[in-house]
Amino acid sequence: MTYDLFIALTVFAFVTSATPGPNNMMLLASGANFGFLRTIPHMFGISLGFGLMIFLIGIGLMQVFESYPASRTLLSLVSVVYMLWLAWKIAHSAAPEGSAAGGTPMTFWQAAAFQWVNPKAWSMGLTAITLYAADRSVWSVALVALAFVLVNFPSVTIWVVLGREMRRFLTSPARLRAFNWSMAGLLVLSLYPVLLS
Repeated sequence: MTYDLFIALTVFAFVTSATPGPNNMMLLASGANFGFLRTIPHMFGISLGFGLMIFLIGIGLMQVFESYPASRTLLSLVSVVYMLWLAWKIAHSAAPEGSAAGGTPMTFWQAAAFQWVNPKAWSMGLTAITLYAADRSVWSVALVALAFVLVNFPSVTIWVVLGREMRRFLTSPARLRAFNWSMAGLLVLSLYPVLLS
């Protein structure tokens, strides 16, 4: 991979990681509901889980979708159902009054596993491999995955900090409820491109 292509990959990774999508909507909600420190495992789960997902897509999973197009349709259906369930959970999150109240943030493993049903993650991964590791060599695929891991963590941190700062405004249960319902609605709206494809 040339230096220019790597710079283009890094820009692509930043833009796709920093723009709104299911991961970032959930991190914004988690930052507002649980704070920064309790959301750190969720952040690492996204970054490392997505990097692993890209690597596995590049070394073989992409060929499954090319050989069996119905498998991609099935994945989309499962993803939509799971995302709707997550939106419902976000909408019904309780106020973070005590340490045990308000539920618990996503764990590292839950966030890493979530990448496999995240439509935006699949779209980003398939596009990144197609554009930046067309030869699908292990080295090229690993470089694409590494670029995403390095760029993704700072990108998702922005959303958690934004959510944490919104906590000051979300001091009343009514405001927090409205915020959580808004985040749930945005999560559902993020499914729109999947439903069109």
